Amino acid sequence: MNFNWVLDSVVQQIPVGERDKTALSFDGRIRLTYAQLLERSLVYAGALRELGLRKGDRLGLLMYNDPEYMPLYLAAARLGVITVRLNFRLAPTEVGFILSDSGCSAVIVHSSLLGKLEPVRDELSVASYVVVPDSENPLPDWAQPFDALRGAAPLDPADAPALGLEDPMGLIYTSGTTGLPKGAIWTHGTTLATATAQALKWGFSERTVSLVPGPLYHVAGFEAVIAPTLLMHGTGVCLASGAFTVEHWLDVAIEERVTDGLLFSFNLNELLRLDDLEERYPESMRHIITGADTLMPWAVDEFHRRLPGAELTQVFGSTETGAIVCSLEHDEFEGQTTSVGRPLPMNEIRVTRRDGTLAEADEVGEIEVRGATVCAGYWQRPEANEESFVGGWFRTGDLGFVNGKGYLTLAGRAKDMIRSGGENIYPAEVEKVLTRHPGIQDAAVIAVPDERYGEVGCAVLVVIPDSGPDDDEVRAYCRERLAGYKVPKHFLRADELPRNASGKVLKYVLREQHNGVGAVAR
Repeated sequence: MNFNWVLDSVVQQIPVGERDKTALSFDGRIRLTYAQLLERSLVYAGALRELGLRKGDRLGLLMYNDPEYMPLYLAAARLGVITVRLNFRLAPTEVGFILSDSGCSAVIVHSSLLGKLEPVRDELSVASYVVVPDSENPLPDWAQPFDALRGAAPLDPADAPALGLEDPMGLIYTSGTTGLPKGAIWTHGTTLATATAQALKWGFSERTVSLVPGPLYHVAGFEAVIAPTLLMHGTGVCLASGAFTVEHWLDVAIEERVTDGLLFSFNLNELLRLDDLEERYPESMRHIITGADTLMPWAVDEFHRRLPGAELTQVFGSTETGAIVCSLEHDEFEGQTTSVGRPLPMNEIRVTRRDGTLAEADEVGEIEVRGATVCAGYWQRPEANEESFVGGWFRTGDLGFVNGKGYLTLAGRAKDMIRSGGENIYPAEVEKVLTRHPGIQDAAVIAVPDERYGEVGCAVLVVIPDSGPDDDEVRAYCRERLAGYKVPKHFLRADELPRNASGKVLKYVLREQHNGVGAVAR
């Protein structure tokens, strides 16, 4: 068995009178039925084989959300070709690093993204470039047009190579919150297991219409919601790339009669600030899934107050653990407002001390995950694999604790922990206090050097314009709610916090931006 079985079996099982059932919708404008999705993917599989791609080769996709994206991804999977879904927001040197690291022999790219390749192309070993037109940019002489792929003879499924659950399906490069990205190996098995776990958890069915706002190169774009929707014969809806607004998200949700929507936590905050949310919210959408950061308490309260007919799920996961590995369901928020919940089916979570022993209940340690959804390791990174994949468990690098009822609470990244005067300070704890202040919209806490204590906390705040609290007010607010050593010594202001495509705050960027704060005299 492999992931291609999902599409094949769905097409075979759809009754003849329902063959026009939509598999994928793009922005509510372009729709592909299951039969069309299968047919197009087989044509592209034939085209990729004509390009010379074989089982185990790597194919780069540098594309915006596009109706061709999923047929191409499924076509490569049919051949056993490993797809590298590239972040189109990256700089040319970053794109070049990933293409070189993964050893891609072919790249399919939107014409408006050619500028990401041109500066680094001479340094790469890519044999074929295929350009999808999406702008007036002329086709360069070193590339071929995408129309050539459309005219290929479809692959006969019987001629596809034998594939098992252990065969790689894609390399998904980590978002790099702490440095250079690594390629997490997603197999057919981990993709199927992730889809199955999430479909089971939320009761997906053929009536499910799911909506993802983010890019398809990300696990939150395909693996987290679209894959389990296809598994259960539902309909997946993707937004066009660029200029996301919650208003457009709502408009598409209404048009497509969405039942389950995904929003990053900061997008959910934007949604809940809409004055006319109650009037605009679609009746069909019974469920919103949100993640990237722990929800702010005011957001949970506002959701329950303003959308009493909908359910909210807080999730936690990573590229390596299967997109979503833990969830806090709607009826679990009471008494667990700072938690990210309990493991999804087929997963286990534990918390360990530095010496590898199990932490007690409520004791902070490193979060480790084991299960069918965990990736098969990092591409060509033996040292990283030895460090992160230990005894069947993946060491996430995240800190947290599990309470007596089995609920996980995050405490930040292990590398972000602040060691001040012999005391451990967990930024996530301080950030939760800061974001409860009515004048603070967002907050991140980083370590900066200190002559007396070695390092101390520095809070970077996004405050409500013209009415945000001053430093003394914030400091007093924190002292009422935190031990003195946990209160940040420095407070800075920013218009917004730097985030990656997952919505996670890039603290290494904040550290670089503010590396002069608290500088120790020498």
